[in-house]
Amino acid sequence: MKSDKNHSLRNVFCLNIDYYFRVFLFCAIFVRLMIKTANILNKRARFDYEIIETFSAGIVLTGTEIKSIRLGKANITESFCEFNESNELFAINTSIEEYAFGNQFNHKARSERKLLLNKRELKSLERSVETKGLTIIPLRLFTNEKGLAKLEIGLCRGKKTYDKRESLKEQDTKRDLARIKKEFN
Repeated sequence: MKSDKNHSLRNVFCLNIDYYFRVFLFCAIFVRLMIKTANILNKRARFDYEIIETFSAGIVLTGTEIKSIRLGKANITESFCEFNESNELFAINTSIEEYAFGNQFNHKARSERKLLLNKRELKSLERSVETKGLTIIPLRLFTNEKGLAKLEIGLCRGKKTYDKRESLKEQDTKRDLARIKKEFN
């Protein structure tokens, strides 16, 4: 009798460990899915602008913005970057949709978001924007391996219409060559 009691306690204890282990695995998989890398591109920028130099900048986010970015609910096609009076760089017109499961403390969809760069990079960007008449355009919004949101920005010069036509011709020829290669292989 005594051995049966110990045996049943051992089974209950093992079942509890098994249950907690399953919960732990579920939480680990859930966290891994939540930290998945987001990659939101601004395809229009590569067509409208000639990219001279690129930088990777951190973004100051508030509240539930990072959750929306991880779900891919952001848009940077109409956004641009600007310096304010205190020489800080801000991303203007960046749209990050409200988080569906957020409460009253949810974030605004469109607002200015501060970008984090080194002082040296900020000074060189500001100098080139003021003197050469270049613009700063967001190219890609992504999350890195640590789960932090980053914005790849480009120092750009606007293309003329004939430049855009040339880039369209190049895309067409590349597409045609790919089709021909595919037919012969």
